[in-house]
Amino acid sequence: HGLAGRRFAMSVLPIARLAVASPRVGALPARFAAARLAPAVARPRQRASSLKCVNVAPAPGASPRPAQPSHPKQRRGRFTVPSAGKGGFNALPDGTDDLIKKYGDTARATGQFIGKASGLANEKKGFKLKRGGGGSRGYNEGNGVFLLLLLNVVLFVLDNWMHLPFMKLLYLNHMHPQWWQFVTSIFCHANWGHLSGNIFFLYVFGNIVEQEEGTFGVWFSYLFTGIGAGLASYLMLPKGVGGVLGMGAAATVSLGASGAVFGLFAISVLTKLRLDFKKLLECVILGQFVIERFVSEAKMATIAGGVGAGGVNHVAHLAGALVGVFLIVGLSKILPPEK
Repeated sequence: HGLAGRRFAMSVLPIARLAVASPRVGALPARFAAARLAPAVARPRQRASSLKCVNVAPAPGASPRPAQPSHPKQRRGRFTVPSAGKGGFNALPDGTDDLIKKYGDTARATGQFIGKASGLANEKKGFKLKRGGGGSRGYNEGNGVFLLLLLNVVLFVLDNWMHLPFMKLLYLNHMHPQWWQFVTSIFCHANWGHLSGNIFFLYVFGNIVEQEEGTFGVWFSYLFTGIGAGLASYLMLPKGVGGVLGMGAAATVSLGASGAVFGLFAISVLTKLRLDFKKLLECVILGQFVIERFVSEAKMATIAGGVGAGGVNHVAHLAGALVGVFLIVGLSKILPPEK
């Protein structure tokens, strides 16, 4: 039983001799007393502190147990993977660790460079949104313009296809204006041709503005320039049409997103105006189209006196573009320069 058993037996023998000589067991033969104590010697009380592990040689003919790996193991998920110690992975040939360190760093640096160049790198989260978006800057794939287009189309369906009577109250009535009509009128349209042209330019130039200024920026630009165009129309156009001496005249109404769209024309060009070759090229391409449209509207307004053939409100178009210019110039004075 090992060293502990022999020590215990040696400590019990004096007790056995004493038990044989004692009066209580003196009548018993020494052989019987020794037999009573033998089981205690055969099954000693083992203490954990006195036990020692010893290597036991395998029996003759038995297959030896495989040697356990000397390197520590780490549990990763459901698998046990040997970790690389100072000497690296034992299963790899010599020199592999140096190659991994050398080209692994190169691959990591290349990935970081590609991430930064593509605009997907971020120090904390591994990515970042492009400029413009969520709050003020962070492009989120045109959600702001999509909502503007959806609202214009929904109101057109309610007004021109379902003919809901309350929709007429959303037009800007120049004779009896309501404050909310300056907002609601820029989402209403008279017919499909009117809507089709406006939502096309809203989609093109609204996306350009949203890429530069974000969802809040395109919504604010649309509302600010549209309300400004409606206010200019209310101040400059006659309050009613027809009638005799002001009696029986029909009220002039304004509706449509064209004033806000012209505002987006101007804003899309001015937001590209910076010391960057790519931005300057985009500014020139957009600018020549916007300037051509503005000059054409100015000529038509001069000839027709504000409202052209088919009820086209040239005053609203010009006013929307000018309000867009004033908006960008004013913000450039108030806001800090972009880094």
